[in-house]
Amino acid sequence: MSKKKNEELKKKLSYENKNGWDLSHSSKDKVFKFSEKYKEFIGKCKTERETVNFVFDEFEKKKKKEDITVINRGKNIALIRLGSENGMKLIASHIDAPRIDIKQKPLFEETDIALLHTHYYGGIKKYQWFNIPLAIHGVVVKENGEKTDITIGEDDRDPVFVIPDLLPHLSHKVIDEKKVKEAFDAEKMNLIVGSIPFDKDEKDAVKLNILNILYEKYGIKEEDFISSELEIVPALKPRDIGFDRGFIAAYAQDDRICAYCSKEAFFDAKRNAKTVVALMIDKEEIGSDGNTGAKSRFLMDVVIEILKAQNRDVTFESIGEFFKNSEVLSADVNGAVNPMYKEVHEKDNASYINKGVVMTKFTGHGGKYMANDASAEFVGKIRKIFNEADVNWQTGELGKVDEGGGGTIAKYLASWNMDVIDCGPALLSMHSPYEISSKTDLYETYKAYKAFFEG
Repeated sequence: MSKKKNEELKKKLSYENKNGWDLSHSSKDKVFKFSEKYKEFIGKCKTERETVNFVFDEFEKKKKKEDITVINRGKNIALIRLGSENGMKLIASHIDAPRIDIKQKPLFEETDIALLHTHYYGGIKKYQWFNIPLAIHGVVVKENGEKTDITIGEDDRDPVFVIPDLLPHLSHKVIDEKKVKEAFDAEKMNLIVGSIPFDKDEKDAVKLNILNILYEKYGIKEEDFISSELEIVPALKPRDIGFDRGFIAAYAQDDRICAYCSKEAFFDAKRNAKTVVALMIDKEEIGSDGNTGAKSRFLMDVVIEILKAQNRDVTFESIGEFFKNSEVLSADVNGAVNPMYKEVHEKDNASYINKGVVMTKFTGHGGKYMANDASAEFVGKIRKIFNEADVNWQTGELGKVDEGGGGTIAKYLASWNMDVIDCGPALLSMHSPYEISSKTDLYETYKAYKAFFEG
């Protein structure tokens, strides 16, 4: 056979990942414009509550007459566009992210420095959180029930907070010679919040000064910390990476990048005969438990609201039928191959940054333990939708078999008897304070979600 025929046959029969920038030169301006709006969102939405508020405000501005929304405890939101058919097309993302939380009795003084006790949330590498600028976001509920929102460290005029590291001159025995997991004690991840005494003759005078500042500014007493949710997050703004500005660095792109794309797809998609839902959920990073996690009955509440809005009977059977006729993208990120650590991936089944949105058939670990594992039929259907919409996509798994692994909310969604597959962009430096995404992957994820809603 001639070389030309060989090339034609290879093109016809072979499959390979495509670099998004090779495909999108004509739409580069569109990709960059989309990315700027995303950076505004990811820079403002650093907690679950802030994300829900942001999304709801936008919903109120853009909603159509067939649109409704359901909010659960300020930490979950479902955007719903009602259709006439039974079942829904659901894109579900999680809007919590690895971080550091403040304990309920946090404030103490040591060596004339006021500090806060902390407890980390989700899978972090503890050493990444030392000596970087940190901000405090959250709410405090006072004894009288009044709720006070707090955000300190984001405005350029604000102070920031720091968890102090130990200088290298003295860290040989207590840190350097230990294994990484043992070297960084979580109980030593205390946050510096002050250093000026209220009165030099007063015991714990620096702590008292901080309490006085908090009372004067927010009306908060020490006991009020017990009924608070205060999250410590990086005080870092989203920035472009590289001379070519092709990457974005930002905190909490896992998984708010998917939440953003699902929100945009929801507003932009052509109306479908089926109901379409963009669901944003909490607690994924700590196992999806609690009354705002994917294991809660919030999704059933959403379905009940849809059935009521469609004037259908709400029964055990009708709820079950609705779920059975539904299709789901579990919108979550995958881990892109890091060029310095390629050995933890099996290259043919890894996901790569810049090569499009990732369809992840299964997650879990070991022998697919704790995985959803989408059916061949459903994977084929999603492939067809993406190909017809000219979406640049790839398939990938999270590392080599027995290397590690991870989980998403897919298995909890599938437990309602729905077809589910994980789908989202690949990130570098996942779970770090400054994760890295590709602008072309961001845009292809939006296109994929829009195609799914319309398909």
